[in-house]
Amino acid sequence: MNTSESSSTKADRPESRSDTDAPAVEDPPRRGWRRWAMDTRPLRIPAYRRLWSSTVVTAVGSQLTAVAVPKQIYDITHSSAWVGYASLAGLVPMVAFALWGGAVADTVDRRKLLLVTNIGIAVTSLLFWAQAVTGVDSVVVLMVLLALQQAFFGLNSPARTASIARLVPAEQLPAANALGSTVMQTGLVAGPLLAGVLIPVIGLPELYLIDALALCVTVWAVFRLPALPPLGATARRAGLREIAAGFRYISRHKVLLLSFLADIVAMVFGMPRALFPELAAHTYGSYGEGLALGVLFAGIPVGAVLGGLFSGVFSRARRHGWMVIGAVVAWGAAVAGSGLSANLWVAVAFLAVAGVADMVSMVFRGAILLSAATDEMRGRMQGVFTVVVAGGPRLADVLHGTAGSAFGPRAAVAGGGALVVVVMLALAAAVPALRRYRI
Repeated sequence: MNTSESSSTKADRPESRSDTDAPAVEDPPRRGWRRWAMDTRPLRIPAYRRLWSSTVVTAVGSQLTAVAVPKQIYDITHSSAWVGYASLAGLVPMVAFALWGGAVADTVDRRKLLLVTNIGIAVTSLLFWAQAVTGVDSVVVLMVLLALQQAFFGLNSPARTASIARLVPAEQLPAANALGSTVMQTGLVAGPLLAGVLIPVIGLPELYLIDALALCVTVWAVFRLPALPPLGATARRAGLREIAAGFRYISRHKVLLLSFLADIVAMVFGMPRALFPELAAHTYGSYGEGLALGVLFAGIPVGAVLGGLFSGVFSRARRHGWMVIGAVVAWGAAVAGSGLSANLWVAVAFLAVAGVADMVSMVFRGAILLSAATDEMRGRMQGVFTVVVAGGPRLADVLHGTAGSAFGPRAAVAGGGALVVVVMLALAAAVPALRRYRI
């Protein structure tokens, strides 16, 4: 980072190459259409390629379970309320164990932690399959298994993401994040579609079994990673004190704090998914309620996938702070545009643009968290990141649902998007650390 452009402390700056196993390699500039295509340089690194390849398999598999659980609960209870309660049953342990898992990831060999947690998730998927195939039909059992699965996920996610900075050079972190985020967004689109096709053909229990088998690929890929022990020589325990130290670290480093706030602003004020059913039923009902609902939900993920496929145009950018600011502002403006659109296809086009902006924001927020934090703090930063990513949209559901009831769905969507733009620009103006951050 150019120190002449930053007033942040040394801990706010990217670390030296001493904590990364992969050497930095200068590539010739890409010309023509290749400038736009996804930057695949991180895939040349065998360790990262193994980690990413496992994500390709599990991105779809995990969505099969994500569809199967609420479907099975609804089949048992015929109540959408129970589906919502189950979501809460999974959220609480995920939040708690993500915070603790971040502290654990900073104190142990991250490869070993990934092995244990991936095996735990796979066993949980097998238990899901066992209860479904034996016809237990118990909501309590499903909620307990969901809580267990999300606890393992909370432990796994911080270690997985924090490991990337040890596998690829710092200048390739945006490209690595784009590769991973594109796969996950593709899974969000393809997984539910595949589940909808497979349930009538092979039945619901087999979705859990497919997910469990996919996780075996992940376990094998993680087993072949190099050891990733803590770089610091000081022994630490992963307790409440370490978790609190992570929050203090965030509060002292404005670049990290602003990266979290940017995501909270974008998701809480600007994620309108809670209003999609009402918009599909009333505003766009003339297009067919089912069609409208499907394309509204698909708009953002499809845009994110497209943004990932053409991420070469932005993944080499150095001014990571400005990329985050611009992406969040673009997200808010696109969401506002969708709310102002009376035509379904124009609204979906705006949502796709919002998806592209969301991908850019994810890529550079992730790069900032990995480059601006020391290795001994990366796990805890990713733990907080996991909580923010999971909790923000759920808070948005409450906020948008309330605002939609009071002002109407289109006004709530447009107003939320406009609020994102105003708040993000105000934060960027008030705190220069994010504007000045570059690598």
